[in-house]
Amino acid sequence: MNSSNENKLDVSVQYVKSVGPKRAESFGKIGINSVKDLLFYFPSRHLNRTTVLKAAKAYGYVMDGYDGEVTIIGKVVDKEKKGFRNKEVFKVHLKDDTGFFECVWFRGIKYFQSAFNEGDIFAISSKPTIDKYGKLQFIHPDYDRITAEESDSFMHTGKIIPFYRIPKQLKEKHIGDWSLRRILTYAVDKYVDQIDETLPDEIISENKLMSLSEAVKNYHFPESEEKLNAAKYRFKFEELFYLELLVALRKHNYKTKLTGNKMEIKTNLVSDFLKTLPFELTKSQLKVLSEIKNDMLSEKPMNRLLQGDVGSGKTVVSLIAMLIAVDNGYQAVMMAPTEILADQHAKNISKMMAKLSGIHKEKTVKVSLLLGGQRKSLKSKSIKDVELKEADIIIGTHALFEEDVTLNNPGFIVIDEQHRFGVKQRALIQSKGKTPDVLVMSATPIPRTLSMTVYGDLDLSVIDELPKNRKPIITVLRGDRKLPEIYKFIVNKSNEGYQSFIVYPLVEESEKLELKAATDYYNLLKETYFKKLNVGLIHGRMNWLEKEEVMLLFLKKEFDVLISTTVIEVGIDIPDANIILINDAHRFGLSQLHQLRGRVGRSNKQAYCILVTKDGIIRQNFSGELKLDYLSPAQIEKYKSSVRLQTMVKHNDGFKIAEVDLKLRGPGDIFGTMQSGFPELKYANIVTDSELIFKTKKIAFGLIKKDPRLELQNNSVIRKNLLSHYSDNLKYAKIA
Repeated sequence: MNSSNENKLDVSVQYVKSVGPKRAESFGKIGINSVKDLLFYFPSRHLNRTTVLKAAKAYGYVMDGYDGEVTIIGKVVDKEKKGFRNKEVFKVHLKDDTGFFECVWFRGIKYFQSAFNEGDIFAISSKPTIDKYGKLQFIHPDYDRITAEESDSFMHTGKIIPFYRIPKQLKEKHIGDWSLRRILTYAVDKYVDQIDETLPDEIISENKLMSLSEAVKNYHFPESEEKLNAAKYRFKFEELFYLELLVALRKHNYKTKLTGNKMEIKTNLVSDFLKTLPFELTKSQLKVLSEIKNDMLSEKPMNRLLQGDVGSGKTVVSLIAMLIAVDNGYQAVMMAPTEILADQHAKNISKMMAKLSGIHKEKTVKVSLLLGGQRKSLKSKSIKDVELKEADIIIGTHALFEEDVTLNNPGFIVIDEQHRFGVKQRALIQSKGKTPDVLVMSATPIPRTLSMTVYGDLDLSVIDELPKNRKPIITVLRGDRKLPEIYKFIVNKSNEGYQSFIVYPLVEESEKLELKAATDYYNLLKETYFKKLNVGLIHGRMNWLEKEEVMLLFLKKEFDVLISTTVIEVGIDIPDANIILINDAHRFGLSQLHQLRGRVGRSNKQAYCILVTKDGIIRQNFSGELKLDYLSPAQIEKYKSSVRLQTMVKHNDGFKIAEVDLKLRGPGDIFGTMQSGFPELKYANIVTDSELIFKTKKIAFGLIKKDPRLELQNNSVIRKNLLSHYSDNLKYAKIA
């Protein structure tokens, strides 16, 4: 952007017609300080005249069997609130020049009473119905208030009306829909042509994109539905292009600007370790191990993501890689998200190394555990072992980030359950040594669109098969009333050597949430259904030493049943635990349910996952299978718990579950800026815009391959825009 245009757009919003100093203060409270900020404050939705019907026509449509959504514009003539059977109903009566219709609300009545006033004109959008009295009716519709002037213009000129989010800070200064549209009309007319491009001409022409100024104009006041869609596409394209450019830069910088540790297979340490394993590695594990080994033998630093479903054997693959590093004189580090998981890793790996020392006499591999909650003396010894290189394999949690921990020549870092660590945390641990090889692992399979964006800079390895002796877990859905039968099943199976997890969503009963609580049911069950069994309890309020003691007793089969909260979600490995009962399953996320299910089925026995929810929820939502691809966003929101539970019953494949989870949760919950180091997406949707993601990735990666420093004249606009708007994100260009 040239300086003259930049200066004009950076002037205070107060100089826009109808704003002034007082209103500018209100705009400032919602982040709109300059003219440029105002121009990029886009509508949340639009209403197209072509979708608007008269009341009489809408009535005829419904009578003819039409089942879709319509929009009607009408004036409020009356409103009423009625109560019956302990419920309130609020109705608003409206009319246009062909007839009457009404809107009905059963919830949020106080709000809607103040929103609708006699004489106001509203555009009502929803699926229409005919009530038992023959009236045209809309239940809980979407609505937008429009002025009388706009209504007349709107109905006769075919305009597409923008509707903006109006925060309370604007309402306090009497800035509503009509006044904000008027302010933006002035701003767009005067300033939109002064917006300079943020994409090169070549990219715009090759991809048939609308210019930025045209896109801004048509996002606010579209000339047609086609131009509105073109404007939205332009912003999606640009957003994804710059995101993929950051991914490409991160990958390029990691591979070319950083020097890694070139390793080699020096002794028979790894081959001796393989002899100690009581099983053979799967073909998929061997393939992944080959990919990791090739990275380690290269002088370029490894930056690899290892995906694999729960129980697929990622940990043993990562351990073999750590032993390659140890064989080359480096320390290897494994970072786990919880103390209980880090402790379990340390115990298991220590046992394996003790077994290895019986075969491999040349070197004893020493394991050190470093946790924030350790006793001071033990923690000091662990830190000393690490610094003096007494420890070959260091296992820990976020305690490894602490400044007083000095790693001694770390050559290989494993980050387990990497989605639980932010990009800044990963940067901290990588900064503790000369660019070590990094392997990030995830037992939560990542959908392809996410692996193309958030993790697009990492090389990808996938373990896509389970050990041969594993049987698919049988998952069933049951109502509360079936619990006595389920408890009987657990008791009977305990006679066959089965152990069981029983999971509750809370530690103690909550007055606000009618959910089952672990401590209450622990006391109840051990005195009733399980009085002949040994019952244990574990939850998140225990310190890690208490949790460790409980898990050791469970592993030693001191407990037949372990009552738990979600503290067992990640990584706990109890081979004889082959039943998991999850209470109030409708309250858990899909990824969390899949992780919990992964606690069982780790032996050659048939395992069971029993999802229990309220009988009423089953009756209301489970009359048939819900086809997610055919549900509207509103229906997905309504039936989320049903889709989650049906997906669990139907699928054991974590990758399929992850795709459904992404559709249900949307990118906002998964694609966190804190986790990724990338900008938040405002326009594009990772779920629905996959084709555009692939397209922009190809363009961005191709551009960085040709011009990694963005020095060519054609790319100067990109370089300038990156430095102006993405400087914070560029900090993470070297981070896994």
